[in-house]
Amino acid sequence: MSTLVRPSIRYRIQQYCLLTKPGILFGNAVNALAGFGLASKAGFSPWLFLSMLVGLLSVIGSGCIFNNYIDREIDAKMARTKSRPFVKGTVSVPHALLFAATLGLFGIALLAVLVNPLSASIAAVGFGIYVAVYSFSKHYSVNATLIGSLAGSVPPVVGYCAVTNQFDRGAWLLFLLITCWQMPHFYAIAIYRMKEYAQASIPVHPIVRGVFATKVEMLLYIVLYTITASFFTFTALTGPFFLLLSVTLGAVWFFLGMTGFTAKNDAKWGRSMFLFSLVVVMLSCVVLTFQ
Repeated sequence: MSTLVRPSIRYRIQQYCLLTKPGILFGNAVNALAGFGLASKAGFSPWLFLSMLVGLLSVIGSGCIFNNYIDREIDAKMARTKSRPFVKGTVSVPHALLFAATLGLFGIALLAVLVNPLSASIAAVGFGIYVAVYSFSKHYSVNATLIGSLAGSVPPVVGYCAVTNQFDRGAWLLFLLITCWQMPHFYAIAIYRMKEYAQASIPVHPIVRGVFATKVEMLLYIVLYTITASFFTFTALTGPFFLLLSVTLGAVWFFLGMTGFTAKNDAKWGRSMFLFSLVVVMLSCVVLTFQ
């Protein structure tokens, strides 16, 4: 006779942590650090940075849990997401949603009290766009990628405004830079995961408008990313090294994008574009942090 084995506390904690999408949290932490570092001309405050980071990641983690819940049915149809906790039933849905709500409220309150109300407001807007708009629109609209990119551009702005307490040209440029970066990044994912998205009936750009049109738009966004990055130097927010780095990365990224029109394997090419986009954003964020 088999006995029912209750999951250990460690396992249950692990499952709740997975709901917050640690990979996304890490990427957003790097982006937030770039914004914070860029604004910290007068000196880096470890306490302010820690307060901003804990508050922001709490809000993002909360949004990811709600997104996981909304996506649970389509996640079950895709190979890369079918093992998520809501799909496998390894978490209690009421407990997970309560955890998400608590985490989000804690993050907003922390930002408002220990950082500034502006940063808290920006994080709240990003949360609303991600959960209430993107999470639902991705099920029926090809424009969901752009909506998700707008929400994904919030972290560096929160980091920047944590220091400056104002939404100036630096905040706008950070917002535009990450938006332009995310579009070819997510389009690349959509191309190399296109079969999975089709199976889950998600109307991503390559499926709705075709792979060729998607490749063209990727090149346009890469050009916009490079132009936006150059304005950091032209407006004296960064030194000439960031301009040189941005132009170099943009040129290589554009060339790699051009090879897509002769690629024999779109999925393989899409994965290479995805990986290089990570190199672009990581190097850019590192230099922005220490400018």
